[in-house]
Amino acid sequence: MKNTKTNISLEQLHPFEGHPYKVQDNEEMESLTESIRQNGILSPLLVRPKDGQPDHYEVISGHRRLYAAKKAGLETVPALIYAIDREAAAILLVDSNLHREHILPSEKAFAYKMKAEALNHRGFRSDLTSVQIAPKLATEQIAEDVGTSKDTIKRYIRLTHLIPEFLDKMDEGKMALSVGVELSYLDETIQREVLEQCEINDCTPSYSQAFRLHKADREGLLSPPVLRGIMTEEKANQREMFKLPMERIRQFVPNANPKQAEDFVLKACEHYRKFLIRQRSRDER
Repeated sequence: MKNTKTNISLEQLHPFEGHPYKVQDNEEMESLTESIRQNGILSPLLVRPKDGQPDHYEVISGHRRLYAAKKAGLETVPALIYAIDREAAAILLVDSNLHREHILPSEKAFAYKMKAEALNHRGFRSDLTSVQIAPKLATEQIAEDVGTSKDTIKRYIRLTHLIPEFLDKMDEGKMALSVGVELSYLDETIQREVLEQCEINDCTPSYSQAFRLHKADREGLLSPPVLRGIMTEEKANQREMFKLPMERIRQFVPNANPKQAEDFVLKACEHYRKFLIRQRSRDER
């Protein structure tokens, strides 16, 4: 796979159409922007010639660096140009991003789907050699590449059938993979009815609820009263909850996921409790 290294104008670069990775303008992006402003881009972007547009290129790897370069005021960026077709580029795009430390469930879902579709269309192994594979083995190939099971890959790909609001809940750590998979079998109209019940009852479905919603729908029994009945029942492990919006603590733990933020708050409370005990001891002397 030949490539050419050169500097390319930002005006000639375009995001890869349908790429699954989110480019967020957060504190991590600010840090990357400042690093690029001071040191430039140390690792070249990977790009391919854009079909039908001479001297324009699609970004395969480096969407975050491209965004940061624009914020930093750069006019050109270093890039490696790969003369490959879209299917090969899609496979390379997915593989070059899966090493990232934090990948959201929705990103995995659409990345695995993109790679599976590219493998099925191309009919070759993901290492881009000429070894043929059957289309039905695409999920097995992806599983081998990322070190997991083909069933896990299939479950993530199922998430691409979720409405955006449920995908957001998964990315925020508010809904488990197993719950998302069950809800993904419901059509969009029913998913929105479930979402409405979530908002009314200030909850997210448990696995048991999601499983029974799917089962009732599969059997043709999921009427509005049945749906409401399932969603309004009290969960066996339901307990009083204290809720704190993530934006309230983002300034203290900007890059934390919900579980890490919860641990931070609990440790902060414990630290403050010990402080009050020491303060009370001093006042009693």
